[in-house]
Amino acid sequence: MYSVQEARPVSQVLRLGRGSCSQRMAVLEAVARAWGIPSRVRGLVVDGTFWYPRFPRLRRLVPSQVVLAWPEFRIGGLVGADQAAAWLSVSELFDGAGVGRTSGGGFTNAGAETLFEALARTSIDWDGATACPASDGSCDLSAYLLTDLGSFDSRDELFARYGQTLCGPARLLAEPVLGRRAAGF
Repeated sequence: MYSVQEARPVSQVLRLGRGSCSQRMAVLEAVARAWGIPSRVRGLVVDGTFWYPRFPRLRRLVPSQVVLAWPEFRIGGLVGADQAAAWLSVSELFDGAGVGRTSGGGFTNAGAETLFEALARTSIDWDGATACPASDGSCDLSAYLLTDLGSFDSRDELFARYGQTLCGPARLLAEPVLGRRAAGF
């Protein structure tokens, strides 16, 4: 399922039993907070062309810029350069965890696999700083990053400040269509 309702509450995502990759990452954030692990999001403005492979027939409707909330978690016991507990991006949570990451390729956004699902299989790097196990370097998504908006205590704070990608009426019209579609539409 795809969704343009990025500010959808986690309770609704759980009730529906499905959600976009961003909404599923919000569930992961909520679970972490319930277990006492602080979370925040990094606000990213991503080039709309990143979504062209996923929506080949809807390219003209894809916004030129998309606001993305990329989760980060503060893991106790890990120390950053300033001796404070380090913040790890959602992709870094899986690095070195032996959870089946392969060198079979990075994330292309072209098939049924979403960003959320790809995290368990490959690195996803918005800064071009992570060693990519894929031979074609497709873990490096930095070419699509237009603006780093910084860190926010929550995705709600990010969207309150910068808004969701689509305006309310556009979300209202797009949600029923995208909510029923699979990759390749």
